Amino acid sequence: MGWQPVILEAADRPAGSWPRYYDSLTLFSPARCGSLPEMPFDGDLDRCPHRDVVITCLLRYTDRLDADIRTRTRVLEVSYGDGAFGLSLEDGSQLEARAAVAATGAFGRPHRPDLPGLAGYAGAVLHSANYRSPEPFTGQRVVVVGAGNSAVQRAAECARVTPAARHAVRFARQRTLGRYLHLWLARTGLDTQAVGRFLSTPPTQPVIDDGRYRRAVIAGRPDRRPLFTGISETKVIRADGAAEDVDTILLATSYRPDLGRLAPLGTFSTSGHPRHREGVPLAHPGLVHVGLGWQRSLPSNSLRGVGRDAVRAVRHVAAHLAHIGEAGLGSGRAG
Repeated sequence: MGWQPVILEAADRPAGSWPRYYDSLTLFSPARCGSLPEMPFDGDLDRCPHRDVVITCLLRYTDRLDADIRTRTRVLEVSYGDGAFGLSLEDGSQLEARAAVAATGAFGRPHRPDLPGLAGYAGAVLHSANYRSPEPFTGQRVVVVGAGNSAVQRAAECARVTPAARHAVRFARQRTLGRYLHLWLARTGLDTQAVGRFLSTPPTQPVIDDGRYRRAVIAGRPDRRPLFTGISETKVIRADGAAEDVDTILLATSYRPDLGRLAPLGTFSTSGHPRHREGVPLAHPGLVHVGLGWQRSLPSNSLRGVGRDAVRAVRHVAAHLAHIGEAGLGSGRAG
């Protein structure tokens, strides 16, 4: 039909969110679990790759794609009319497509919760998305808000730090009986089955640990405490009334999908979540998501699962384009 795939990447290179992640980031899963379709990681497939290894692999993967990849191209808005999607770009130009894939993933919009007193805090507040290494926090007293992987890992890297959360930290062994947790998840089907649509409230994920983080928390390094109940200038106030001077509050409070550009399509629920079935919005068959949390399964928003979901997305788009081609709606436009 002559359809031309076009990839619009807001960053200066097609490596997703990975170049923005913190310096010490290493995958919890082995390379064999996170390899991209038809392109495994180099070297030992039982090792857990570092962030920079993932970036290199992503760039090599894009070099093999038969697609028009346009970097530094940000989409501001997506609308629909006359049988096509209209994309408004940041540079003022427009692009039309008969099908569209929303592949911004689940880590595009840092979530900043409305914590008591945070708006009036006189110290520094930053999200974990802006954390790269512990060096800028040398000599500071830091409170890390959260109980997940991001919170515990950053707290373990910094000195004079307290992780604070409403709930206790839950740990899951990275390996059991010599096998990685993710291989056990694949065995049970949680990593592969289309279960996302059955979860109105996806479960919180535990801290994946090889033992060092649990030992550190038990030893009081970092010294975990309940979430503060208020803030007075540069002091956080605990439930017992105790006050503590804090230089920085680091919010390791996860992300939300960055899907605001799709608002004109009306594909969101009243709670702001995209309405879809395994990645396909019910109102627009020519649109498909890739990378949403629990889109089809536990790893849909990670390297382990996005490849499987992407294959389904491509098949859906191909079927849609074939359908509109048979209906005589034209061809040759960007897909």
